[in-house]
Amino acid sequence: QRRNMIRLRTWPVIFLLVSCLAMAFLASPAKAMSLAEMKGLVEGDTDQRIETLNKVVAQGDEKTLVFLQALADDAVKVAGDKIWIVRDSLGAGKAMDPLTGQKSDLPADAQDVVSNNRFRSEIETALAALKLFSSEVKMRQQAVKALLKEPDASKLPILNKALAQEQDAKILNLLQLAKAAAQLSDADVAVRLESAKRLAESQTPETQLLLNERLAQETDAQVKAQLRKSLTAIEGALKTGERLGALFTGVSLGSILLLVALGLAITYGLMGVINMAHGELMMIGAYATYVVQVLFRQYLPSYFDAYLLLAVPISFLTSALVGAFLERTVLRFLYGRPLESLLATWGISLILMQAVRSLFGAQNVGVENPAWMSGGVQVLSNLSLPYNRLVIIGFAVAVLLAMTLVIGKTRLGLFVRGVTQNRPMASCMGVNTARIDTYAFALGSGIAGLAGCALSQVGNVGPDLGQSYIVDAFMVVVLGGVGQLAGTVYAALGLGLVNKLLEGVTGAVLAKICVLVFIIIFIQKRPQGIFAMKGRSAEA
Repeated sequence: QRRNMIRLRTWPVIFLLVSCLAMAFLASPAKAMSLAEMKGLVEGDTDQRIETLNKVVAQGDEKTLVFLQALADDAVKVAGDKIWIVRDSLGAGKAMDPLTGQKSDLPADAQDVVSNNRFRSEIETALAALKLFSSEVKMRQQAVKALLKEPDASKLPILNKALAQEQDAKILNLLQLAKAAAQLSDADVAVRLESAKRLAESQTPETQLLLNERLAQETDAQVKAQLRKSLTAIEGALKTGERLGALFTGVSLGSILLLVALGLAITYGLMGVINMAHGELMMIGAYATYVVQVLFRQYLPSYFDAYLLLAVPISFLTSALVGAFLERTVLRFLYGRPLESLLATWGISLILMQAVRSLFGAQNVGVENPAWMSGGVQVLSNLSLPYNRLVIIGFAVAVLLAMTLVIGKTRLGLFVRGVTQNRPMASCMGVNTARIDTYAFALGSGIAGLAGCALSQVGNVGPDLGQSYIVDAFMVVVLGGVGQLAGTVYAALGLGLVNKLLEGVTGAVLAKICVLVFIIIFIQKRPQGIFAMKGRSAEA
């Protein structure tokens, strides 16, 4: 009985020891890459090196990743039987042994390892495969997408290994798609059929190309039918993405036209001044943004991403002050004389362009997006919405709302509307019409500066920036109805959408011609534009 008691007490201890040994065995690290395998990666022909590469990738240890990254960076040298990693961070004349990690002097007879483009491509794919086991979700996701673009049956073991331990549902789905892509050329018909079905979910141009290539080689009728079905599903999704992309581009262009035309809606629509220098006032706003960017980069580099928050009011004030100066010195003598004001503002535009060329040079200057405006939202595989365009659309809406409130709800807006509708009566009521003219023209010029600030975030800034938009801005104001903000909004968005939709069918030049012809016909039939001026007006 005593022996039985001892046995009963011993069995749990033995079981615990066996369990610990089993867990230690299962948790043991993958076999590290050997010197022979490293030599196989740097010596021999390309096929032999690729064969060795496929073997070591399956091991997936940290040393393999470091060595392959060094090979990709041309940082590996060979001296006799030794292999070295050479990087600037190690110091001049120093090298590291990839097996032990120890640093030492680089031998004088060390030679570079030469890799052709084919082997480099295989290394990049192998690095992507090894990154499947990164602790960062974003890196793992990028690695799966890279393998999905270039499927390879030799990567199936590492894909299965990644599938067995991945916890993220989105990455799991991508891994299954990558595995299906790698099995699309499998000898088993059932496997190819299942892969073709699965790949219908991967609605990317790369998958479409892969399925088309497989369709040309496929011999089984059932698999061919499934390939065609998957291709139809992918083509439909890609077309949807293209249509949505065209709509977004049209709205983006419309928002830019709206910003450009809003200032002109005041100076031309409300004040009746044909301001041919409106584009140059936009240019001044863009250059003001550039100057603020340069100052932040030089004096406040740690706050560079916030420069745009200061550039917005600076661009508005700069253009508004220039506009007020032009109105006080030139335009106030030319009210009611459209031809003279047109010629005068055209001359002013030439002077402003030459002044900018003298100050900043004739070459375009680059305005960098802040970090929070870089990148975009990936909606579909072939549809990405850039952050800078999304911000500009929101900015245009904000400027429109602010301008509507100023014109419709403020004392200045009341005076502007009063002077516009009946200048003599407004003057009799005590309104300083000359001052209101200056304020209104400065407001329109400031909004042009905001448009220039926005345009600087989607392209280069140059002396001819305003010339590209002035004609379109006048077309928007005339089409929408002179003096009508609502018509300006409809016209800007409508012209932007129509222009971009036509570009996909006729090309950029013919699209512009078609839009111009449409506007001419529309104005012939409805001279007052989309919205006519309400009420009666009395001319001075």
